[in-house]
Amino acid sequence: MIPNNPRILLSNDDGFDAPGLKVLARIARTLSDDVWICAPAQEQSAASRALSIREPLRVSKRGPKSFAIGGTPTDSVMMGILNLIEGKRPDLVLSGVNKGQNLAEHITLSGTIAAAIQGMELGVPSVALSQTYPFTENSIIHWETAEQFAPQILQSLFAAKWPADVLMNINFPDCPPDEVRGVEATRMGRRDQDQLEVHERTDPGGRSYYWLGFNGRLSSPPEGTDLQAIYAKRISVTPLHLDLTQHDVVRDLAGRLGALQYQGKAADDQG
Repeated sequence: MIPNNPRILLSNDDGFDAPGLKVLARIARTLSDDVWICAPAQEQSAASRALSIREPLRVSKRGPKSFAIGGTPTDSVMMGILNLIEGKRPDLVLSGVNKGQNLAEHITLSGTIAAAIQGMELGVPSVALSQTYPFTENSIIHWETAEQFAPQILQSLFAAKWPADVLMNINFPDCPPDEVRGVEATRMGRRDQDQLEVHERTDPGGRSYYWLGFNGRLSSPPEGTDLQAIYAKRISVTPLHLDLTQHDVVRDLAGRLGALQYQGKAADDQG
């Protein structure tokens, strides 16, 4: 699935100058000498799959194979694959290393995940990588944990030959490498309490404004989930895909809606 010395495209949502992108570049260069970077010029955290369709995209060349894109993570990957990378398409998209976790339901907000989704949608195997940290001022971020373990995990994933409609989401726990307790294949979890908070504040002119943030409270997730793995200081590897359908509900609705459609057709026939 992934050839030796693959052509790798790097992107992220923390911005071109983010420390995590530098970590990712070092990880990528343990796997290949053909590494390209197309990342947002500015931070785009929580941009999800936003696509710039009403504004022009400005591109700044930062090196022989490096470009800063004045847009979103999705814009950046699209520009790289469809326009900026010369010759053949990349063999692999790596997105990250994100400053902070991308777990459970919050993956739908993530620009890091979105960049990997866009690579997958364009037919390129894609992996998102995130380094957990406490989200507090002056916290220690253990970038060395992602840097030490990512190459071996990626090599193992390359041998797994995962399906074309799947992307891999890797989260590294908030601890130094010697405290990591293993690697676990996980499913997407769900937090059991609302983490988002709205803080109302007042500017110097006396006008109210609002600041959104996360309270950082831990949930009580079951074993086998990405959340539980991270809480237990294990590296979480979750295969993701874009089918958000709840299939049990589809089966329940099929009969109900089918009957409505039949009645409507009969009424038309009688009229």
